[in-house]
Amino acid sequence: MALHLLPDDITALAARVVTENAAAGRKVTLAESCTGGLVAGAITEIGGSSAVLDRGFVTYSNEAKMEMLGVASDIIETFGAVSIACAWAMAKGALERSGADVSVAISGVAGPGGGTALKPVGTVVFARVIRDASGEPEGELKFFEGGEGPDGRAEIRRQATLCALELLLP
Repeated sequence: MALHLLPDDITALAARVVTENAAAGRKVTLAESCTGGLVAGAITEIGGSSAVLDRGFVTYSNEAKMEMLGVASDIIETFGAVSIACAWAMAKGALERSGADVSVAISGVAGPGGGTALKPVGTVVFARVIRDASGEPEGELKFFEGGEGPDGRAEIRRQATLCALELLLP
């Protein structure tokens, strides 16, 4: 049995991302905040991932989102870093700064602190942008349960990683 650094469910889904995107001739890029590079790390667990993963941006701070991805400060000031508007700007910026065909961005409140009444711990936003797509950019806000307790942060990040990997499937 092969040793994997990440849970089996994440590794299995990452293997599908690599296999299916390689078959489609598609490169991916990531803009990660609350997952801190876990999605890119999951993809690189898989042999052959260099055919699929172009690059990943870990933009944990608001400054990094603005500097590395070109997210406008007024988006963060108006909507916050945990907003579909910010996630979409992150995904768009990552795609523009890469040679990828699809970009997924993740930003959220993993806890245990940092939550508010409007954006409680477990709130995570995702966006996907596909190069040369005629449709509208896609964004989604999710609330992941399990943020309480000593394993809450890890559980939220695990669920967010799985969701982001699913968004990378062709």
